[in-house]
Amino acid sequence: MFGAPLLVALTAVPEVPEPSLGAFFSQWSLAPVPTILTVWTVGLYLLGVFKLRARGDRWPVGRTIAFVVLGMGSFYVATASGLAAYDTTLLSAHMVQHMVLSMVVPLSLALGAPVTLALRTLPAAPRRWLLAVLHSRFARVLSFPPLAFGLYVLSPWALYFTSWYDASLSSTYVHEMMHLHLVLIGALFFWPLMGIDPVPGRVGYPFRVLLTVLTLPFHAFLGVTIMGQTELIGAEHYLALREGPMGSWLPDAADDQHLAGGILWGSGDLIGLVFFGVLFAQWVRSSMQEARREDRRLDREEERSRAREAREPQELSPRP
Repeated sequence: MFGAPLLVALTAVPEVPEPSLGAFFSQWSLAPVPTILTVWTVGLYLLGVFKLRARGDRWPVGRTIAFVVLGMGSFYVATASGLAAYDTTLLSAHMVQHMVLSMVVPLSLALGAPVTLALRTLPAAPRRWLLAVLHSRFARVLSFPPLAFGLYVLSPWALYFTSWYDASLSSTYVHEMMHLHLVLIGALFFWPLMGIDPVPGRVGYPFRVLLTVLTLPFHAFLGVTIMGQTELIGAEHYLALREGPMGSWLPDAADDQHLAGGILWGSGDLIGLVFFGVLFAQWVRSSMQEARREDRRLDREEERSRAREAREPQELSPRP
């Protein structure tokens, strides 16, 4: 009915049961790219933490939990769990994956401060290389806030309204690169805004709040656009699936796309509120630290003033 391209697309997707809690746990796979990337990244991070502690230095447990559990844990769940098993079957499942990879994972990794950990534990030569990269013109240009903001908000439009998304449905390589792209673009934008690391592109807190506020309308507008359009995203692929064995339980493709747009809209606002909470807490903490530094500076000035006042009578008194 749909021709050869649709049959190829149909056979490229493994058959999965109707989504359920049991299916989420039973459909996990040892996908090579996510598994290798997660194991190596988590292993290197924990190695750095153990190295710090072995020499008696402290590393906050919260940072380790943020990076290992929330960051890389969310990445692995999104790309290798039962959720990932449905990311080429249901656009709505892919949209959940999209939001986790582009917002939750970058924020969590940034709060883990891996660059700071690397600078404190790497040998001299690799540390110099890392500092050279951080201070390079390329890093400064790529992390320029308006550019990073533009890449972050325009990337989803390019994904869903060009042939890029269709290519990700038919190519495993493009599909995996899309996952990494979502994380990297999210990290490029959010790392300087909410991260702890000394990376280029950092701006004052008022401007950070403004940039975070500006992302909300773009998520909402994109979500509403996807919900309202009559043309299906990945139409050939998703319609072909409904001609196969999974057609007995797959929802109507238009209904699933409407749900996907709603997920993008609603979750973008919800995660945005979390971002505001994190940013506000960092702003308050930074203000308190600045107040303490100012108090110490005033105390030192007062001590020096008292010392000068104590010396003046001695200097003015007549010598015998």
